[in-house]
Amino acid sequence: MEQIRNVSEQTEDVLEKISRPLKPYIPWVARTLLVSTFIEDSVRIIMQWQNQLMYLQAYRGFPWGVSHVFLLVNVVTMVACSGLAIGRRHTEYAVGGLFAVIVTQGFAYGLIFDFKFFLRNLSVAGGLMMLLAESLLAKRRSVFAGLPNISDEDQSKYVLLGGRILLVLLFVSFVFSGKLTLMRLIVSAIGGLSCLMVAVGFKAKYSAIVLVTILSVFNLVVNNWWTIDFNPVHRDFVKYDFFQTLSIMGGFLLLVNVGPGGFSVDEKKKNF
Repeated sequence: MEQIRNVSEQTEDVLEKISRPLKPYIPWVARTLLVSTFIEDSVRIIMQWQNQLMYLQAYRGFPWGVSHVFLLVNVVTMVACSGLAIGRRHTEYAVGGLFAVIVTQGFAYGLIFDFKFFLRNLSVAGGLMMLLAESLLAKRRSVFAGLPNISDEDQSKYVLLGGRILLVLLFVSFVFSGKLTLMRLIVSAIGGLSCLMVAVGFKAKYSAIVLVTILSVFNLVVNNWWTIDFNPVHRDFVKYDFFQTLSIMGGFLLLVNVGPGGFSVDEKKKNF
């Protein structure tokens, strides 16, 4: 156990040295990655406007006009709220708007009961909760005269706990999708352990870095939509998965930036 502890501490020191120069840029990169799926979705709706209208009207029963308004509201909401999130302006409204997009699109396109879709969107929602927690913590730190804002601090604990739990659900969909190979078993084991550590808040920052690394490789190897030109529909689905994975990576990077919060093993250890 002593050897394991020493290896763990040495690994943390190495990761700390590597990440130190990048720390000032992590919040901006994390927020940009988090909203990337919404930006891509808004661009796709605009570029495929007629196809989107036809699908909603012919297959989802949307009346003419209602489908137009639905798509327009979604595009405006995603673009506006993504800009607010990146710029750290009115973050609560940005998170609320993007969360509403997740829910409404799930029902409108009939994908809410798709297992993979459901877990992935819960993970994206977890990323949005991390963004909300970052905003609450920033408010607490900026209170005038150095007076602590207990309300925001208490809220951030619950939001961070919920965000951590939702973020790791992406790996559940990964484990149950695709063929069961040796490589998938190894990645699932490492990722599953890291997810458990994130969920309970034990070495959460370093576990999140491991998950971001795994997801980066996975996204480039599996969700390489730029190599698909023979099937536009399949290309769109893979592209959608690619940007959703980027968003979840953004959520994990926000966890690296703000920490696991009060309801975590890491925080409890500080009291002993």
